[in-house]
Amino acid sequence: MPDTAALFDLTGKVVIVTGSTKGIGRAMVEGLARAGASVVVSSRKQELCEEVAKEVADATGTEVLGLACHVGEWETIPLFVDGVLQRFGRIDGLINNAGINPARMGPGDMTLDYWRKVFSVNLEGPLRTSQCVLPTMRTQGGGSIVNIGTMAAYSGGANICAYGSSKAALLNLTKSMAMDWAQWNVRVNMLSPGPFMSEMMEGGAKTQPGFLDLVAGGTFMKRVADPQEIVGPVCYLVSDASSFVTGDDLSVSGGMQK
Repeated sequence: MPDTAALFDLTGKVVIVTGSTKGIGRAMVEGLARAGASVVVSSRKQELCEEVAKEVADATGTEVLGLACHVGEWETIPLFVDGVLQRFGRIDGLINNAGINPARMGPGDMTLDYWRKVFSVNLEGPLRTSQCVLPTMRTQGGGSIVNIGTMAAYSGGANICAYGSSKAALLNLTKSMAMDWAQWNVRVNMLSPGPFMSEMMEGGAKTQPGFLDLVAGGTFMKRVADPQEIVGPVCYLVSDASSFVTGDDLSVSGGMQK
């Protein structure tokens, strides 16, 4: 029987987490570091990336790189991946967490610029970043890519149609990449959170009385999750514990229905 602890051990692995200076991204990057990985903290602002990277390094004692990248800008992503390789020489995991839902806009009000902005970050960003890490993962014998989705990809919503549609497309892309890249032992999965406490949640609570209770009511567990509750699932998907898992979508939603 394999050593269970060793299956979850990420020592020696290098993992990128995009959108990791706040919220569940911040929780994931520190959780992966505590599991032994060298991690890359990334968002759009270099100063903030460096600040969070230092916090994570001080808290965990692992090697952390803070490196900015706007994943909505297709041509900048190869330079970002090159920077990671220059520092670490390998990439074992990629968590495509960066995403936007900049305004509540229904399908009748949707503008082309808004639609393209959401899709450029939420769908094209994960595609391009995954393309750029694939050659390294293929050469080294494998890797794990985790696309962060949402339960809204299944249920839709009048005021989040661009966001939900982009994540539904990301689910399809996840399955396509998993099928294509399994030959190189590159696993691709989706992790779909339900309601997690975030700046967006806090903002909704301030402007809409009863908002948190309403959101929590959509789960079996009748609560909003703490960001730390994403750490176990993401470590599982990056680690060897999920070595036979690919093309799947793991929901972390307190029982919300797909």
